[in-house]
Amino acid sequence: MEAQRLDKWLWCARLVKTRTLSAKLIEAGRVRVNGKRALKAARPVAKDDVITASLGRVVVVRVRGAVERRVSASVARTLYEDLTPPPPPRDEKPVSRGARPTKRDRRRIDAFISQGD
Repeated sequence: MEAQRLDKWLWCARLVKTRTLSAKLIEAGRVRVNGKRALKAARPVAKDDVITASLGRVVVVRVRGAVERRVSASVARTLYEDLTPPPPPRDEKPVSRGARPTKRDRRRIDAFISQGD
């Protein structure tokens, strides 16, 4: 595999939607190659480079190949190995803010309150 421009590789691997967006992310310092911030979109990437990008979420991939043109999503997934850590476990039971009482519940609440008077 020859080295390929970082912005083009991100676009061909379908990690970003457009090549322009890819270049903007790199210029903003949101992409790292082998732990070092990529300063230019033209930075070459080669096989076994590890790319870390902040795309709304952190994505970590190892380059496995490159293509000249953008390809289908299924082929694009073969261009990299996903090393992204799994998200932290979520709570088993979501916190309920309380359901609205039914008409029956409301009558019971009113009856309970009026007993205390």
